[in-house]
Parts: sequence; structure tokens; C-alpha cells
Amino acid sequence: MQQSRSEIAVGAVVLAAAAVFLVWLLQFAGGQTRGGYEVMASFRSAEGVAIGSEVRMSGIRIGTVSGMALNPLTFRAETRLRLDPAVPIPDDSSAVVASDGLMGGAYVEIVAGGSPGNLGPGAEILDTQGAVSLIQLLLKYVSGGSGDSGSSGGDGAAP
Repeated sequence: MQQSRSEIAVGAVVLAAAAVFLVWLLQFAGGQTRGGYEVMASFRSAEGVAIGSEVRMSGIRIGTVSGMALNPLTFRAETRLRLDPAVPIPDDSSAVVASDGLMGGAYVEIVAGGSPGNLGPGAEILDTQGAVSLIQLLLKYVSGGSGDSGSSGGDGAAP
């Protein structure tokens, strides 16, 4: 009898902890941007970004990535960003795919512009910068950075 009471008590504690975790998870997943508005951004590379990734401005979460698709005409990653309506975003702002570090996840960083007008629902962020590949950076560093490696800069004429 004593053993079954202790098992019931442990089971109740586990269920309570699971309920608390579920409530926390639903608050985190839902975020503050559930009723926000969507804007579009087109990236050359959205490596590491997925639906549900954070959208940040100055390190503060202001939205989430709500959709992604490959544009078959431009071969760019068309990304829908759901933003918090309480945060005005200047219409000349830029969007950058950034990461939390070497092992961290990717997110979209909005860099505010200086325009007096703001982005509205359905607007597009025109100034974007895709993900930077760490492997390509390391290879460039190891090779001395002077190799062509497929880049098309300059006209090839000596100064």
C-alpha cells in the first residue's frame, strides 16, 4: 500500500512537470507575433533558416519565419516573415541571415534603415544578404584569400 502511494505521488509530480513544460512550450512557440503582419524577403542563400526561426532586430525577437519557398525563376529563397505590429520597421531596412555562433542556429536579422516610411503588410525587404558559409570562409583564409575561387570581381587588368 505504501509503495503504490509513493508511485502515485511520483506520477503526479511527473505529470505536473510535463504540464508546466507544455504551457511554457506553447507560449514560446506561439510567441508575440501570432497576430502580426507578413513581409517578404528574397535571399541568395537562406542556409540554416527554417520555418519558425526567429526574426530579430538589435538582438530582440520581433517575429518568426512563417514560410519559405524556392523561386523557380530566380533560384532565390523567398521567405515570409511574420512581424510584431508593435515594432515599426523602416521601409529601407535590410534583412541578413545571421547565426548564433559556430554551433548556433540561424535567424533573420533586420537592420533598421532611416526612412520615415514603414513596411506594411505584404511589403518586400529589397536589401538582403544571404547566409555566409563558414567552410568557404575557412577555405578562403587557408588559401590566402588571393585565389579567384569563382568570384567575378574586377576586370582582370593590372593597375
